[in-house]
Amino acid sequence: MKFRYLPMTEQDQRAMMETIGIDSIEELFADIPKEIRYNGQLKIEKELNETKLVKEMSRLAEKNINVKQYTSFLGAGVYEHYIPSVVNHMLLRSEFYTAYTPYQPEISQGELQAIFEFQTMVCELTGMDIANSSMYDGPTALAEAAMMSAGQTKKKTILVSKTVHPESREVLKSNAKGQNLTVVEVDEKDGVTDLEDLATKHNGDIASVIVQYPNFLGNIEDLAAIEKIAHQGKGLFIVSSNPLSLGIMQPPGKFGADVVVGDVQPFGIPMQLGGPHCGYFAVTKKLMRKVPGRLVGQTTDQHGARGFVLTLQAREQHIRRDKATSNICSNQALNALGASITMTALGKQGVKEMAVQNVQKANYAKEALRNNGVEIVYDKPFFNEFVIRLPKSVTEVNKELLNHSVLGGYDLSRDYPEKENLMLVAVTELRTKEEIDHFASVLGGIK
Repeated sequence: MKFRYLPMTEQDQRAMMETIGIDSIEELFADIPKEIRYNGQLKIEKELNETKLVKEMSRLAEKNINVKQYTSFLGAGVYEHYIPSVVNHMLLRSEFYTAYTPYQPEISQGELQAIFEFQTMVCELTGMDIANSSMYDGPTALAEAAMMSAGQTKKKTILVSKTVHPESREVLKSNAKGQNLTVVEVDEKDGVTDLEDLATKHNGDIASVIVQYPNFLGNIEDLAAIEKIAHQGKGLFIVSSNPLSLGIMQPPGKFGADVVVGDVQPFGIPMQLGGPHCGYFAVTKKLMRKVPGRLVGQTTDQHGARGFVLTLQAREQHIRRDKATSNICSNQALNALGASITMTALGKQGVKEMAVQNVQKANYAKEALRNNGVEIVYDKPFFNEFVIRLPKSVTEVNKELLNHSVLGGYDLSRDYPEKENLMLVAVTELRTKEEIDHFASVLGGIK
C-alpha cells in the first residue's frame, strides 16, 4: 500500500459529484469569472509513492543547517537550551497532546492541574501575585499587557524602550493602531534605556512604560530607577523578562512591576524555527480581573477533595464584547505543560544552576573573545548575551563561521541601522569550553 491514509478514489469523487448534482469538477468554479481563472497546468512535479517521497524530503531536510551539526551562538529571543528527556515522554501522551480547552472540569482535572502548576511557577519566578494559563508567545503577551494598561488607566500613550525586542515593538505597534493608541519609543544609551529621555517623554497621558530585563542587547536594566519614573503618574510598569534569568536575578515583582510578561521558550520548548512557543502573563492582585486569557483556580469538591476549575475569564467568548479585555481565544497549553515539566524536573536548585551556567559561560566567552582581539561593545552586567564589534559586516562574518561549523550571532544592523558590524552573541549552558574557545579563535582570526 502506498499511503498511510485513505485517499479519495475516483469512485468517491464520482459519488460526491452525483450527490451535489454536477458532471465535472470545473462546475465547482462556475461562479468565478473565466478571465481571472488560471487555465494552464501548474508546474507541479509528478506524485511520488511514500518511500520515494520520504527519501526526497529527507534529502531536502539535510540541506538545512541545524544545531545538532553546528555550534550555535545565535539567540535574540529564541535559544538552544537543555530539555530533559522526560518532557517529550509526557507531552506525547495522548491525553495531553489532544487536550483542548478544559471547559468541563469534571473530566479535565489533569489538564487543569497542569495549567495551575504553570501559573504557580510563573508567579514564583516573576515575584507576581497572579499569572494566566499562558498566551501565544512573548511578543503578543507584551502587546496584550500594553492594551490592558490603556484600558485600566484610560490613557492613550505607551512608552516603550528601544532596548525591547524589535519584533515585540512591531507587534505592539500593530495592536496599538487598532486601539488608536500612541506608541512612543524611548532612546537607548550605552546599551540600556536612556533614563533622561524616559523622564523627558513621561507625561500625564502615559498608560504604561515597557522595558525588557535583560534587554534585547543582553544588558540588565536598572528597574529600580525606571520604576520611579514609570509610577510618577497613574501609568503601569510593564517588564518583559527571560524567565530563565529570573532563576538568579531579582524578579521584576520586587522592583514594583505591575505586569511581567515574556516567553517560556527557554524551559523545555525547542527553537522550532521560531515557534510555536508560549507566552506568560503575570500581574499584581489589583489587576486580577483585567488579565487576558484564562485563569485556573484551585477549589474543593463536595467531598472536600482538591480540585481545579477555570475562573475569571475576561475574554470576548465569555463576556460582553464591549467589556472584553482581549481577543486572544486560546492559550499554548501543550507548550506550557512542557515548560512546567522542565521546571519540575530541574527543581528550584536546577533552575538556579542552569541560570548560573549561562552567566558563567557567557562571561567566559566574553573574556575569550576579548583575549583574541575582539572588541566588546558594552561593559555592563548581562545574563547570557552580549554585543561584539566586528571588522566587517555580520553577514560576511557569519558566512565565514559556517565554514567552521559555527552558527554566528544576530546582526543588530537589521533593526538598528546605527549598529553596523555589531553582533549579538548568545551563550547558553549547552556550550562547552572547547566550543567557546573555537568560536573565539575563529572570530579573532577574521580581518
